Formats: sequence, structure tokens, C-alpha cells
Amino acid sequence: MAVLKRVFPVTGMSCASCATSIEKVMGAQKGIRSASVNYANGNALIEYDEAIVNPEKIKTAVKAAGYDLVVSTEAGAADDNSQKTFALLKRRAIVATVFATPLFIIGMFAMNMPYANNIMWALATPVLFYSGSRFFMGAMRHAQHGVVNMDTLVALSTGIAYLYSIFNTLFPQFWMSRGMQGHVYFEASAVVITFVLLGKLLEEKAKSTTSSAIKKLMGLQPQTVVRMSPTGTQELVDITNVLPGDILLAKPGERIAVDGSVEDGVSFVDESMITGEPVPVEKTNGMPVYAGTINQKGSFTYNAAKVGADTLLAHIIKMVQAAQGSKAPVQQLVDKIAAIFVPIVMGIALLSFGLWVVLGGNDGWVLGFSAFVTVLVIACPCALGLATPTAIIAGIGKGAGNGILIKDARSLEDARKVNAVVLDKTGTITYGKPQVTKLQWAVEADEHLLQSVLYSMEQLSEHPLAGALVQHLKANGAEELPVNSFSSIPGGGITGFCNRTLYFAGTSVLLQSMSINIPSDMHRDADILAQQANTIIWFSDHAKVLGFAALTDTIKPSSTTAIAQLQQMGIEVCMLTGDNDYAAKAIAQQVGITHVEAGVSPAGKAAFIKQLQDTGKIVAMVGDGINDSQALALADVSIAMGKGADIAMEVAGITIISSDLAAIAQSINLSRKTASLIRQNLFWAFIYNVIGIPIAAGILYPVNGFLLNPMIAGGAMALSSVSVVANSLRLKWMQL
Repeated sequence: MAVLKRVFPVTGMSCASCATSIEKVMGAQKGIRSASVNYANGNALIEYDEAIVNPEKIKTAVKAAGYDLVVSTEAGAADDNSQKTFALLKRRAIVATVFATPLFIIGMFAMNMPYANNIMWALATPVLFYSGSRFFMGAMRHAQHGVVNMDTLVALSTGIAYLYSIFNTLFPQFWMSRGMQGHVYFEASAVVITFVLLGKLLEEKAKSTTSSAIKKLMGLQPQTVVRMSPTGTQELVDITNVLPGDILLAKPGERIAVDGSVEDGVSFVDESMITGEPVPVEKTNGMPVYAGTINQKGSFTYNAAKVGADTLLAHIIKMVQAAQGSKAPVQQLVDKIAAIFVPIVMGIALLSFGLWVVLGGNDGWVLGFSAFVTVLVIACPCALGLATPTAIIAGIGKGAGNGILIKDARSLEDARKVNAVVLDKTGTITYGKPQVTKLQWAVEADEHLLQSVLYSMEQLSEHPLAGALVQHLKANGAEELPVNSFSSIPGGGITGFCNRTLYFAGTSVLLQSMSINIPSDMHRDADILAQQANTIIWFSDHAKVLGFAALTDTIKPSSTTAIAQLQQMGIEVCMLTGDNDYAAKAIAQQVGITHVEAGVSPAGKAAFIKQLQDTGKIVAMVGDGINDSQALALADVSIAMGKGADIAMEVAGITIISSDLAAIAQSINLSRKTASLIRQNLFWAFIYNVIGIPIAAGILYPVNGFLLNPMIAGGAMALSSVSVVANSLRLKWMQL
């Protein structure tokens, strides 16, 4: 039996430490070589010896730890379960918000109204026992494995505050007989759970986009295909029934079903999902075709060579799955700190209670319990829990206002570290579609007539450049004329009769084959344009050259300035493209990029990203096509152009709506400012605890007789949260 390496979805995780717990459980199983659980995308990458252990045994061990492993046969169930989990979390967050809002208003402004405590008790109960049940269950599950995290902190603080409040509601005379007031903290417990739930909801929403990108990639392969029988008849078959050697039919507008080679026929195929280049490629007998690419106007048959998991599209999907997955987002820092913070808080609370019992005299028990509750209330993780999400929400909002859509906190956090930016050429630096840059006619030519002739001929052409030329000529007043005996010469151009004159439009090779000489001055002008990445279409009659059109994928006006700005920030800028070396260097020279890689495949782009990362670079990949998805998924920060392919935008963590490269520098500046706010928020949240907890425990009592009232502790807790939110909102007025 072989050693297998597979990815399994994991359900039931609530934080980063859950992933650590599952890894420990898996690591303890015989036959498992290695196990890596990614909390961000909910997957476990497991390497195991199938002779010793199988997925079902691993699943049993994981379930015993309070989680679940979805084996491959339940892939559909995994998606369904994920949707149900998100829907349940959303319902709980809504219920918590509905009940916590009036509860907070009463607790802060109407405490003296009749039956206030009983009303707050009624409002807080569904928040804790319905909305907050996941935290209590999570805390118990982690406790069984000796782990504490944010679930523990939330459950402990809100649970104690809730029980303490119930006691004070039912037995107010207990404190009154001792000259003290029994304050309730129903609003504190409910508001904490509400805020933490809303944060979890945002987190789950960001994580859910991971699988949608893979689904869209998978959707590029058709489910059925027309297969040709040896007798020439056609039959519609399921894609799973296609075998190597089958002859398949590609109709106009259809996607190619599998990898293969053209058997018979001629057409143009849009391979932009593979190469990223906007111009479809002419396909003739023997030329390769790839699954997921789109056939244009012609029909042809092709011989299936690679099917199923062997196709290039399937390989891209696997690469994206392997590369995709968040690096540690800043929220996980809070979970790690909580693992130390919670035991310390519990220890301080118990220690203060014990010291008061021993040293507090007759009121030792009463004062000790009050100090115990006060420590737990003032150490409530509200400010700690809000420190990161409020800054992130403010950062995402600021980005959206500037045309920058940020999908997850990881991208917002990591962008500040970027010191290398890799740009795709087509659709990123350039517009991604050919445009006429120059139309030059012979001196003695009748320009209006010749424009109309060329317009009429190109209208009949299937070549992808013809559309751009037709559009340009029509805008310049060309009129349609009758064309006779029109024909297309594969790899050469087109010919046709107009007004009883034979005309040619195509490559210089076509003209030479017709013994038509190109004037030296026009040849020189065309060569200069060709060196600037232009494609030249020559136009002639049967005797002489009449003119030429130059077409190219033009550079966006802001690209040069944006690239210079990145370089001024000390960031290395590279360009990758599937285009030829000649065109790539011409574009790079115009925008000021020195590091260029041309003729790069999707896997080559990913390899280039990995190569930069191996040298210690923090890499941002900027692209717009399906062919960029592997590199986008592998990069430390992935940025997609908003006018590009949906797949690129799904894989990328940041999308530039305007497709303006100037927004990349803005994204990096936004990341830096947001990260600064997060550090400030965490600092104040911890300083609040460092100062507040000892005071709550009664450290000042021996000095000046001051003992913090639990009610004031609740106010201090609320104030800490307000300060964190207010600090985050400063980002709204900052310049990027």
C-alpha cells in the first residue's frame, strides 16, 4: 500500500487553536506521517500510510476530539454543511443583536425603571443560551484537551457575570444587609457575545470565498461533449466517459472538453484562460487544444489526449487548491495570547478571593467574592476582541471608498510587508484588447475608398484582430462595399474582389508570395511600430502596397506613473506575460520595468513567485486572468484587476475595481495604517487589563482603602471598548 497525501475538509473549528488541537489528535494516530490543519480554509492536509490507517479511522479520532472530518465521498455534504454552519451563525448573530440592543439601553440609561433586572434577565437569557451556546460548548470541548482560548474567555466572563447577576436579582437583600449594592451585569454578558459573534460572522464570510473560486474553475470544463463514431455519426456523451483516442467535435462558441490535438478543420480558439493573451490562436491540423478554452467561429474535430485529472485545467485547479489558504491572520494572535491570558486572569481572580477570605476579616467572604467577580468582569475580552476587527472593518471600508475591495484580513495585514510586486502584462499594465494605433496609406492612395474596401473585407474575416480594425475604420467613416470571391488564407490573411479589383490584407509574407514589393519607407515605419509590440496588417491590390494598419494592446495611461511610484517606495517591480519576448520587452521598456519574463505558462508564473519567495521576498502578484490564478493563490498578497476574470477576483485577496495600477500603492499604504491601528488597539486593550485587573483585585485597598465597585468595572470595560472603536474610526479621515 502507498503513502497518500490528501486534503480533507474539517468541520467544527471555531478558532486557530482548534486547528492545533486537531493536528495533535491526528499526529497521535499510527500511520499518519504528517498533518497540517488550515483554520483559514477549513482543510486538513494529511500524509498517511493507507496500509495502517484509512480516512474513516482518522475521522473517528477527530470526532472523538469534538470535531469532524469530511472524507472524499462526502464532498457535496461538506459544502452543504458549510452553508448550514454559516446560516446558523448568522441567525445567532441576528438574535443576539435584537436582544442585546434594548438590553444595553436599559442597562446604561434605565436601570431604575420597575422590574429592570427581571427584564434584562429575560433579554440576556436567549443571547447566552442560544446565540452564545457555541462559546460555552467550545470552551468545554477545549477544556477536555487542556486548552484555553477565546471561547474559554468569553464563556467564563459572560457566564460568571450572568450567574452573578441572577443571584443579585433573586437575592438583593444579601448585599443590602451588608451595606452594599448588588449590581447586575446582564448587559455586559450579552453585548460581549454579540460583538464576538459579529466578528466570527465576518470571518466565516471571508473564508467561504475560498471554495467558490475552485468551483468556478471546475465549471470551465463542459459536462457533456459530442463524440464522433468511426462511421461519422455524432453522439452526446458525458465527459466522464471520454477516453484518450476519442474523436470529439468542437462547435462554434463551445468550450474544449479535454486536452488534445486538432484532427480536422480550422478555427480560432480563445486561450486567454491559459496564456492570458487576448488574441485567439488559429488552430489547424495537429495543433494542441486545451480543456476549458473557447472555440470561436469555426468547427473542428480533435483527438482526445489527456482526460479527467490529467488535463491542464485540472492541473491548474490542483495547483490553486494547494497554494490557496490564508497565512496566519492577525486575529490568531489574540487566540495565542488568550491561551496565557485566561489562566492568569482566573488565577488572579481566585488569588484575590483567597486573600480577601484570609485577610479581609468579617467581610472577607463578601469582599472576596465581589473582587472575584470584578476581576472577571473587568477582564472581559470585549476590548481585546474588538481591537482587530474594528480596525479591519475600518480599513476595508476605507479601501472600498477608494475602489479597493479587500476580501480578508490576511491580505490587509500582509500588504504592508510587500517588497516585490509581480505584474501580469495583458489586462493589468495594458488594456487587454487590441486597438489600432496607426493607419498609414500610400501617398497617392484614395484613403476614403481604400478604408471602405478594407472595412468591407475585414467584416468577412474571422481573425480576432479584424474586429478591432473594423471598429476603427467604421469610426473613421468607412462605408460597406460589395466584396466578391472572398477567401481566407490560414496564417496569411484574406483576399477578395471589390469593384473588379483584387485586394489582399494580411502579413508581409502574403504580399511577398504574391510578388508585391513593400516600399522601403513604409517598411521602415512598420518595423519601428513592430518593435513597439504592434502587429502589422498590410493592405494591397494585385500590383502595389496601398497601406498598413498597426494594432497593439495599448498601455493604460496610469501604468507608468504607478510603477514608478512603487519603485520609489523601495519595491521591486517585475513583469510576467505569456506573450513573446519581443512584445514583452517593448512594453516593459515603455513603463520602466527592467525585470521581464516572457512566454510564461500559468505554472511558470507560480514558479516565478516561489522563486522570489525563496530569496526572502514578500511578493504581491497582480493579474486579471484565469491563467494568473495559480500565481495569485501562491503569492503572499494577491491583487486582481476588477475588469478581469471572475476566477482571478475570487482567488485574489484584493480587487482593484478601476483596474488602475495606482491603487496598488494605496493598498500598501492602507495596510500599513491599518496594521498600526491594530497594534495601538491591542496595546490599549492590554494596558487596560494590566492596570484594571490589579485594581479590581483590591491592590489599592491597603494603600488608600479603595475597592473597585463591580458596577464601575463594567463601565470601565465599556469605556475600553469605546476607545478601541474610536481609535479605529480615525482611519476614515487619513490620507492614503
